Amino acid sequence: MDSLEKARIRMEHWIEHNDQHQQEYEVFAQELEQAGKQEAAAEVRALSQLTAKGSDHLRRAIQSLQA
Repeated sequence: MDSLEKARIRMEHWIEHNDQHQQEYEVFAQELEQAGKQEAAAEVRALSQLTAKGSDHLRRAIQSLQA
């Protein structure tokens, strides 16, 4: 396995890991909203969006490896 294949595998793992965290953040944000903590929920939702954006960058990086 060459270094580019290892890089692809590593990035795919990170994406999967990010996706799991993003789902957890969304659930947690809902819990915060239910507890009346709107500002905290908004911050956690912002983190969720940043995590999704990070995964998008990783997906583009993987695509660039194939070019």
